[in-house]
Amino acid sequence: HRQTNKPTMNSKITSILKTKILVSLLILPFCESFGDFQMPKIPWMGPKEGQQGTITSSSSSSSSILQPGDTIAVIGASGNVGKLVALRLSDTFNVNGIVRDASPSSSIETFFEGRKDRIKLYEANLLDEMLAMKEMTTTMNENDSENDDNDLVNFQCPPSLLEPLGNANAIVICTGTTAFPTKAWMKSGQEGNEEEEDVSKYVLEALWKNSFSIQKAVETLDEMGLNTPKNVDARANEFILRAWNAARQKGQNKNKKKMKRVIMLSSIGVDRREQMPFPILNTCGVLDAKAAGEDAVKKYAKEFGYSYTIVRPGQLFGGPYDNNYYLGTLFQLDKDAATQGIDVQRGDTLVGDTLRSTLAEVTAQVCEGDYARDMDFAVVNVKGSAPTGDVLQGKLGAL
Repeated sequence: HRQTNKPTMNSKITSILKTKILVSLLILPFCESFGDFQMPKIPWMGPKEGQQGTITSSSSSSSSILQPGDTIAVIGASGNVGKLVALRLSDTFNVNGIVRDASPSSSIETFFEGRKDRIKLYEANLLDEMLAMKEMTTTMNENDSENDDNDLVNFQCPPSLLEPLGNANAIVICTGTTAFPTKAWMKSGQEGNEEEEDVSKYVLEALWKNSFSIQKAVETLDEMGLNTPKNVDARANEFILRAWNAARQKGQNKNKKKMKRVIMLSSIGVDRREQMPFPILNTCGVLDAKAAGEDAVKKYAKEFGYSYTIVRPGQLFGGPYDNNYYLGTLFQLDKDAATQGIDVQRGDTLVGDTLRSTLAEVTAQVCEGDYARDMDFAVVNVKGSAPTGDVLQGKLGAL
């Protein structure tokens, strides 16, 4: 037989298969599916942009994950929870602590002694800044029927917040006030003035003025600019989110750091305001205000392109006991050694109390481990010993 150079049928098939395999390997990185057919997972193919493992949210790309050395602004860093959160976060991140009073007499610097290279304190009174902004925007938009849109365009970050928010990759909102009228409701700057510190005077006047309607009386206190739940947990939360965006826009030519995420410390009962015993807690609107604050977090996270996490603790216990306006701090209530376990669960179904130290640790772990993106969850302490870091991370990772 005469030799021939014509390819055999088997060689043709082999050549075609090789070509198809080569083409497939080339296009796999750019395709996920054809119609209903899903591409198989290739072990050496890492997650695409917008994916982390099984997470598919576009906010989960590696560029949006907090890294050691990133900057986190802690709003309310002088509060009992805020102090612990700022201190714990400084183990991994740089912290801009926003406080009402950073003077030596406040003792806040002493609390952070040894961490001055990682924690910078900035003074800002959110309610005063809100009032000034309200007066300015009212003047600018008094003849405009589309105030909401113009407010967003005209909104400018107050000078006191420009630096701490301008270079922040994330913010943690630790602000809050008491559910019922206490000294915590008084305006800043009234400290030391016994007459002004007496919040009961304002409450009684508001009740008398409004024929003892609690709801209308609280609305009067809101408009007076006191540190009511609506002003602190709703209005101030939305204000800080808008200020963060405005600060980043103002520094956009100098600061290329990405806005990565916002974490709000809220409360259990927000989604159960109609179920006992939460209507009692909500008598002055604290849960309504926190719900409005949560809605603002979700709204601006979507609008400005960062992720959010809402953490819902129970009644707060444990030290520090500096701000004695709350039941747990006033009587220095704490958990015994047998009640240091931690339970976390998505949504708002848990009931119980939460140690401030637990809340601070969970908040830090959420930031360090990139857990609980774009969700809300509750955290309470339960019977048992404090979990190890690995166990807590496993609980958060399973949310």
